[in-house]
Amino acid sequence: MTGPVFSLGTLPDDAKGRAEDLPLPGTGRRIVVRWEGVMDAPLTGVVPVVPTIFHDDEAVDLAGTTRVVDYLADAGVDGLCLLANYSEQFSLTDGERDAIAVTLLEHVAGRLPVIVTTSHYSARVAAARSRAAQDMGAAMVMLMPPFFGATLTVAGPAVIEYFKQVTDRIDIPVMVQDAPLSPTPLPASLLIDLVRQVPQVQYAKIEVPQAADKLHSLVSALGDSLPGPFDGEESVTLIPDLDAGAKGTMPSSMVPAELGQIVRRYLSGDRPGAVRAWEDLLPLIHFENRQCGLRAQKILLAESGITGSDRTRAPLRPVPPRTRRGLLELAAARDLLITRWARLT
Repeated sequence: MTGPVFSLGTLPDDAKGRAEDLPLPGTGRRIVVRWEGVMDAPLTGVVPVVPTIFHDDEAVDLAGTTRVVDYLADAGVDGLCLLANYSEQFSLTDGERDAIAVTLLEHVAGRLPVIVTTSHYSARVAAARSRAAQDMGAAMVMLMPPFFGATLTVAGPAVIEYFKQVTDRIDIPVMVQDAPLSPTPLPASLLIDLVRQVPQVQYAKIEVPQAADKLHSLVSALGDSLPGPFDGEESVTLIPDLDAGAKGTMPSSMVPAELGQIVRRYLSGDRPGAVRAWEDLLPLIHFENRQCGLRAQKILLAESGITGSDRTRAPLRPVPPRTRRGLLELAAARDLLITRWARLT
């Protein structure tokens, strides 16, 4: 029995080169994983969130989701993130989560580092999800701080303890997600303490108001202890965030090829060129961020023939027709890979 080779982040020395026959939770299946040691370098660049594609009847379309991964690989992305908020993780059953992770990790087969989002209010559940993600071949896990609804939040010391309990179960790095969806506050001071007290927290995705100021505080205080400061929120504040020290961005799957060119320009020293390219994309990104949300990527993926449906699960409804027209107009005015890829394959 053979299986794909995965690159899995920080692992024990005795794991390198070792093959294991591992169960895949909730699937009744097993997979051979060959541990090949650490990632060659810290993850930087563009790491888009992979949307979960649904059929028109709202059933998960694994083939369609896999086709999105192929488009993203051809877009030259630096990694992938599964089961995040823009993947509609809040609409998925545990069995669907496992099926998506297994399918996509097997398909990627180590070609790109894959981050799996494992957020849950319970530290026990989050730890179990994170261990399962590692066993499936994830290079990293991403978690929001614990919360439930708008009012059930957790104080600072308990946030740190939560991440300690998760990292006790895994060997791979962790990205902490600071997102507006969570009401549990993550001031810069707490994030600094978290990284210092839980060394596996090596990445931070900052996508809150004044993200650049927070990123600057983290980078200034933590230096090499935080090799992966990222922004998010569709890269709507990308240039200020790169100026503040971000090394990457986690956008949607709408314009990752174009964002990758911008980040590479910036990191190579061509800030003016990066700014010009970002400002050209910004009206489209802003429309996505403020008018459509996660539905924008699905609309363009379906309209271009990459997927068969732009369906979201109820109660998340389609955008109004006028909003859809506005998105398509902005996309048509630009030479985007998402609108060309299906014709090229």
